[in-house]
Amino acid sequence: MISRRKALRAGAGLAALATVGAPSILHAQTKTLKITTWGGKWGEVMKATVLPAFEKEFKCTVSADQAFPFLPKLQVSSKNDPIYDVLHANSNEQWNAVVEGLVMDKITAKEVPNIADVYPYAVSDKIVGVTIFTSAIGLGYRTDKGLTKPTSWKDLADPKLAGSRGGYLIPVNSLGQAHLMMLGKVYGKGLTDLDAAYKALEALKPIKLVDFTGQMEKMLLSGEVSMGVIHDSGVYRYEGPNMQPVDFASPSEGVLALEQVLNVTPGSKVKELAFAYIDYMLRPDVQKLLAEAVWYSPANKKVKLDAKYDAKLLTTPEKVASLIQPDWKWYNARREDIDARVTKILKG
Repeated sequence: MISRRKALRAGAGLAALATVGAPSILHAQTKTLKITTWGGKWGEVMKATVLPAFEKEFKCTVSADQAFPFLPKLQVSSKNDPIYDVLHANSNEQWNAVVEGLVMDKITAKEVPNIADVYPYAVSDKIVGVTIFTSAIGLGYRTDKGLTKPTSWKDLADPKLAGSRGGYLIPVNSLGQAHLMMLGKVYGKGLTDLDAAYKALEALKPIKLVDFTGQMEKMLLSGEVSMGVIHDSGVYRYEGPNMQPVDFASPSEGVLALEQVLNVTPGSKVKELAFAYIDYMLRPDVQKLLAEAVWYSPANKKVKLDAKYDAKLLTTPEKVASLIQPDWKWYNARREDIDARVTKILKG
């Protein structure tokens, strides 16, 4: 027999354990969505506003990895239990991922209803997954160096810019890779004309090369380069009363698309939540918030931006028509040979 005192003590203990254990049990039932996302201003807005609102609405937690690069981590994780549920990357890496079976090849309005409202480029045959934002890759330039506003990609080859033009180390930067393909179009028969591209790249020497877009931004802002390849948001995000004398130009031959693409991993344990997240990121209010924070062009046609953003970003069918989407599947299949040839040209 157990005494009344012992029974009461045991009951109190069980009650205490239940109280302590309740949050743990509740947490175990809460779904966690594992995503990748950029740092900088984008990451600040995501963590301060966008992700908390998503967590509250969908009663989940979001684990966001900002430590780029993401693809190598996904490659070494289990396909049946991937490190990410949603991969946010540029188009070149999404194509690498789909070839390896790491992400879905196509997402439709059935899984993500807001896809019905996106511009065609966001789900074109050049896209794996869904584009949520795009930027225009063109030419950034100093307005205080006596330069005429560039109107063509050929303007970067102006002899007056020798030593003060900027580009990227092509083996490591997708803007540099896209620019190389654009050289094939401008000087040759099209984006896949590598011989014409190599010859045009040779003519750009001497050229200051950087690894990342942020470095190009700094060189333009400091005046270290007078003109360089960059995406529009890399210039526009510095607008304001204290902005340096820099501007962005869209060459007449067209601008290259730098897409922000979301995709779902086939082995995700929370696919429904992953699709809901992409749908959420395509909502007009979420699109507007991020577009105006980081000067990205929204993929959803229904987004209404404030006048100063609408004037510069790709917000109409006519503006969107200037976008050129490279064939990243084609490029990635030849990347090793291209890297070797480019390295030889730039070091020669």
